[in-house]
Amino acid sequence: MARYRESVCRLCRREGLKLFLKGDRCYGEKCAFERQGYAPGEHGQLRKKPSDYGVQLREKQKLKRIYGLLEKQFRGYFEKADRQKGITGTNLLLFLEKRLDNMVFRVGFANSRNEARQLIRHNHFLVNGRSVNIPSYLVNAGDEFSVKVKSRDVERISEAMETVARRGVPQWLELDKENFRAVVKTLPTREELTMPVHEQLVVGLYSK
Repeated sequence: MARYRESVCRLCRREGLKLFLKGDRCYGEKCAFERQGYAPGEHGQLRKKPSDYGVQLREKQKLKRIYGLLEKQFRGYFEKADRQKGITGTNLLLFLEKRLDNMVFRVGFANSRNEARQLIRHNHFLVNGRSVNIPSYLVNAGDEFSVKVKSRDVERISEAMETVARRGVPQWLELDKENFRAVVKTLPTREELTMPVHEQLVVGLYSK
C-alpha cells in the first residue's frame, strides 16, 4: 500500500501550522515547527503571494495531511460527499471523522492517526464486539469500539491513554477509560470540528 514515508514534521512546516502528526512530541520543545516555523527547502523563508488556485491547493493538502490520506483515497471521499444530500464540505469532513483510525486517535487510544492506523492493522480493536483491522472502516453514531483484552497491556496504547487529558475527548465521544472502550454518542456538527480548515476551498478546487 502506498504511503508517505518522509518526515511528517516537514508537512507541518509546509502548511504553516501544527498538524499534530507526531503525538506527544508536538506539545514539547522538540517540535520541529516550534524551532523552524517556515516552509522546508532552500526557498522556504521567502514570502510570496499565492494565487487563488494556490490557496485552494494548500487547503486541500492541509486536510489530506491532517487525516493522513493520499490523493486517490481523499478524492474518493470527496466524490461520496458530493453525491450525498447536504453541504458537500461538511459531508466530506464527516466522512473523514467517521474513519476508525480517526476515532481511535480522538478518544486517546493512540497518540496520532498514523499510530492508530498501525494499531488497527495489528488487530488490537473491536467494533461492536467484532474484530476490525481496517483503518478506513466507517464508524457511526451508537457504535462502540474498544481495545481487545489481550491488547490492553500494549505499551503504545497505555502511554497514549496517560496523555489523553492533554488533548481532551470530544463531546460526541464517550470514553470508559477503565474498560478501554468508547461509544460514539452522536456524529459531530460542523461547529464542533474546530480544526483550522476551510473545506469550501477544497470543494471549489475539485469542482473546477
